[in-house]
Amino acid sequence: MPSLSNPRNTIEIIQKYHFVFQKKFGQNFLIDTHVLDKIIRAANVTREDCVLEIGPGIGTMTQYLAESAGRVVAVEIDANLIPILRETLAGYENVTILHEDILKTDIKALAETYNGGRPIKVVANLPYYITTPIIMGLLEGGAPVDNITVMVQKEVAERMQTGPGSKDYGALSLAVQYYAEPYLVANVPPNCFLPRPSVGSAVIRLTKRPKPAAEVRDAELMFRIIRASFNQRRKTLLNGLSHSAELPFSKESVAAAIEWCGFPASVRGETLSLEQFARLSDRLGEADGGGISV
Repeated sequence: MPSLSNPRNTIEIIQKYHFVFQKKFGQNFLIDTHVLDKIIRAANVTREDCVLEIGPGIGTMTQYLAESAGRVVAVEIDANLIPILRETLAGYENVTILHEDILKTDIKALAETYNGGRPIKVVANLPYYITTPIIMGLLEGGAPVDNITVMVQKEVAERMQTGPGSKDYGALSLAVQYYAEPYLVANVPPNCFLPRPSVGSAVIRLTKRPKPAAEVRDAELMFRIIRASFNQRRKTLLNGLSHSAELPFSKESVAAAIEWCGFPASVRGETLSLEQFARLSDRLGEADGGGISV
């Protein structure tokens, strides 16, 4: 099968199967060899690796991965792409195609089946509308993951790797950085895709941490506090937390915890680091009698 990174070959295979791009699946196929090379290098794919590719499309990146990895498991939700993938990947004995929804796939079982339970590497050109649930599912789900190298909307990549005080800083930044170390690999313009998306993209690598970046007694409580603090960014942390329907704390207990942590009374959530949120969470959990039930 000719390389699909050549746009002419991509167009030929699409026309052969009368494939129609599905907006509901956010389909934009990558057709730039330089970007493909950067993704493979950033993920540090070797013959020792089992790679999970999410949303292989017609198999462009899958071909590249198959040349570098020991095994590639490609999970595709669109039934119309399965026969195309069987043709474009027919020459690669180390590729397995699964017709599944990645949000319903047991990644832990997949790693056990195809890699003996050892950590896998994840590579994907993610549909923008479900980027966050896919990434958080990979990070939080307990599956053995070494790193996640993904193409996402540029502004989402910026949110994942930014720090306190930035306008892009928010709950996603903290959630990603709690579990992984983000590294922005490259910005990718719309002309690298077929069809062209209306927004810029970026490749970001998330290297899973051996343990979370901050020690906290109740991570679930901490993330409820984080979400509440960013729900209305203009509010002070005191007002955001004491008025949140997700949290049971009185204004007095929140004020006392903020003071105990040494934060100014008018502090906003967007200025706090992950470690500071962890300290605040531990203090509020103690004040509430050792945590709150959910």
